[in-house]
Amino acid sequence: MANRSDGASAISRTIRVLEAFSYEAPFLPLTAIAQRTGIPLSSVHRIVNELMEHQLLERMPDRSYRVGNRLWELGTRTPGVLGLREIALPFLQAVHARVRQHVQLAVRSELDVLVIDRISARDAVVNASIIGGRIPLQHSSAGLVLLAAADESVMLGVLQRGLDPITESSIRTEAELRGAVDSARREGYAISSSRIFRGSRGLAVPVRGAQGVTVGAIGIVEPDDDSSPMGRVHLLRRAAEGVSEALLRSYLPPDHPDALPGGSYRSLVSSSEQSMEYLESIARPAGHTSGTTDS
Repeated sequence: MANRSDGASAISRTIRVLEAFSYEAPFLPLTAIAQRTGIPLSSVHRIVNELMEHQLLERMPDRSYRVGNRLWELGTRTPGVLGLREIALPFLQAVHARVRQHVQLAVRSELDVLVIDRISARDAVVNASIIGGRIPLQHSSAGLVLLAAADESVMLGVLQRGLDPITESSIRTEAELRGAVDSARREGYAISSSRIFRGSRGLAVPVRGAQGVTVGAIGIVEPDDDSSPMGRVHLLRRAAEGVSEALLRSYLPPDHPDALPGGSYRSLVSSSEQSMEYLESIARPAGHTSGTTDS
């Protein structure tokens, strides 16, 4: 693909336009998009119009823009996040029923934790996580678990970016970070006490997929008190084992005796047994689609 004058391809510039939108700025006029991306206003205007044609951006009555629902629709087709989230949800709900605090599911996205699901109680401790939001790896228990499974290059990236402590309990040195990650790797869980908010403690364990590869982390955010966390750690471990088993079963050949029902939908949907059996009955070979309706 041909490059533009700034050396970026058309796809790169389009991604920069989409990345200009955030939770803090979900609605942006053209001038703000241009300022945030560093792309000339005329080029932004052209990119935005094309994204609107494909319903990836939508124009508001005040002539600002927001990310379109079509982008969400396309994103839900990846089993990498949606499948994990769907399969893990019953296990998250079971943990939440016991702890009545915050229960989270996260994956690693470059140098950050990406929260892909969260269940909370109204009277739970402070936790500012947002589904689709990011947290630097070094600050959270889930991040330490994910760092423990990552290559050394990820650790070096975190250190190069800077640890940027938030509270007096935050990790401040390379030795401290490496010690916390080594502990998470050795013990199979991580604890992060008051590193983001005073009075809140994070606990997390890894979720593993095929060949023992860590694909995510399940965590709890609870009061940072003197109580032993080990009961909740064991609860998280049982949940993670359940998610891992369900993940593996979702990718078994459909005729395998241990395969989950649902056919080609197994890696995207986790529903009632009757629903999964119905989806399996209408599943078609790859490359074909079949419509479903709510009932």
